[in-house]
Amino acid sequence: MNLFRGRDAGAETARAEPPLSASASDVQREQQWNNGFVTGAAPSRAGVAVSEKTALSIPATLQALRVLTGVFAMTPLHYYRRGAGGREAADSLTEALLFRRAPNSHQTPFAFMEILMADLMLAGDFFAYVSRDAIGQPVALTRLKPGTVVIAEYFDRAEGMVLFYDATLPDGTRERFPSRDILHIAGFSRNGLHGLNPIRYARDALGSTIATSEHAARFWSRGGKPSTVLRTEQKVSREDKKRIRTDWERLHSGNDASRVAVLDQDLSVEFLSHNMKDSQFLETREFQVVDLARIWGVPPHLIFDLTRSTFSNIEQQSLEFVIYHLGPHYARIAQAITKAFARPEHYFEHLTDALVKGDLKSRMEAYWQLRQMGAANANELRAKENMPDIPGDAGTDYWRPSNMAVSGQTQEDLSDAE
Repeated sequence: MNLFRGRDAGAETARAEPPLSASASDVQREQQWNNGFVTGAAPSRAGVAVSEKTALSIPATLQALRVLTGVFAMTPLHYYRRGAGGREAADSLTEALLFRRAPNSHQTPFAFMEILMADLMLAGDFFAYVSRDAIGQPVALTRLKPGTVVIAEYFDRAEGMVLFYDATLPDGTRERFPSRDILHIAGFSRNGLHGLNPIRYARDALGSTIATSEHAARFWSRGGKPSTVLRTEQKVSREDKKRIRTDWERLHSGNDASRVAVLDQDLSVEFLSHNMKDSQFLETREFQVVDLARIWGVPPHLIFDLTRSTFSNIEQQSLEFVIYHLGPHYARIAQAITKAFARPEHYFEHLTDALVKGDLKSRMEAYWQLRQMGAANANELRAKENMPDIPGDAGTDYWRPSNMAVSGQTQEDLSDAE
């Protein structure tokens, strides 16, 4: 429900809640008030637990999320009004200042957008409590931890589906809030309400990567030595076996495994070799990096896998990253914020010009063509490079090629105009 649509600015805020009997059954479960994350550890087929913490322990995952959240947060979010002559900037309005100056008392716009994107990628949903002033204007956004909000559905034949949110606020209070009090942004979804949790759905792929990393760590923790078998033709009692095994592991395992072994009872040592080349251990780890890039939606070269990158295609891959990987996130989040806060005929939009700039030579050639065609003046082009305006007509005049004319005009008309 939008603040500015069909609502008197001085009217009191009234919370219309459906009766509990009309709410979805899962809203009344005890878990709706549980604090903490819903991305708890769960076993994968590789036999390791996969959670947000273990997923972030994978270097490729950490770098992918650092790139995604950082690039998204550095992209400015502008507020516009649709006017007769095109869109007009409206960044000075109250709702725009939340995302341009400070969303709350302790976060910058970058920090807020970074954690917003991180919640989408790791939990599937982002929730924030909207604080409003006496006249209903939004003044602060407080992020709510994943797992502290449950969506309550209420269907009305006249209005359609209406959503309410059972949320635990940072001060520990629990309450049912209407949609105007909770900013909810859902990631890729199958029910239109909740975003899919990538950690849960890609658990086995993440688990195999974690298991491979743990195997390498265990191998090198043994000093890089394979498994050992102690052989003898004599009969050894169970107690002696246990004692010999304990003594051997104490002296010849771990990082300091280079001590000289002195054996009795006709014992001999046999090492069970494990050829990592034959088992394609390195190839497996390289493939897992590409697999992680698929999960998080980043080109492999951004997580430092340059095996298939060249100087000729890496710029194109970076452009595709903005269009195909970040583009849906820009649209999803800008439209959700527009729905929650924008006034009639206003909208939010991310400005990605800085991300799709070519190299200096390509940019200058494009600017020259725009200037020659009369599509831009000098000051407009200088603004794209953060340069000050040229005073006077030299900066605001538009060129028109001398060998071209407006369709339907004669040479006499042009002479009279001059």
